[in-house]
Amino acid sequence: MARRKYRSNLHAMIKDVKLPILTLDNRWHQLFTEEQKTDRILELEQKVNNLIKKQGKLIKDIKDMKRLKKSLVKDIMMNMDLNASLDKEKDKKLEKSRKYINELNDRLNQAMDELGDLPYHIKDANAELVSESIHSLYERLIENRERLQELTDLIKKLQEELEQKLAIKHELETNNAGIYSYMHDLLGVDIMDMLDNEYRHAVNDK
Repeated sequence: MARRKYRSNLHAMIKDVKLPILTLDNRWHQLFTEEQKTDRILELEQKVNNLIKKQGKLIKDIKDMKRLKKSLVKDIMMNMDLNASLDKEKDKKLEKSRKYINELNDRLNQAMDELGDLPYHIKDANAELVSESIHSLYERLIENRERLQELTDLIKKLQEELEQKLAIKHELETNNAGIYSYMHDLLGVDIMDMLDNEYRHAVNDK
């Protein structure tokens, strides 16, 4: 319940903010690979993309209809003879063209109205996608922070263990140096060389 309220409030906060279209934003795609997108994000991404495609199609359709209308009007003007009565066949053709122009006008007006509304629909759908994405990113931030804390604690523990082992290593090295120095002073170089070889072979045999 709290999560739903958070999303609703965030959507309200950003509805008047000028936002980039997320599905066209490379940085958003870098942060949200297919594996990282929730079902809701995938749904909203598709909604935004479909609205953008619809906008592009409407723009193309309007251009095509205007081009066709211009061609029909030109054809009517060329076939009209103001100084003579129209024959029935030509009159029928012109009437058909006029009727089609009226239909085109209706379709153009409808398409223009729809095109005028689309930026608001795209903005609203994109704001929903931003809200959902921010929520998802915050969840990821929290998870990353928890993991970072775990790793920080582990590294600290390993560092302490390493320091302890380094201290033991130093102590053993110092102890070995003292033992070897004592035996060297006690027995001399020749005997120590002989013992070194003997014990080296004994260790290697194991």
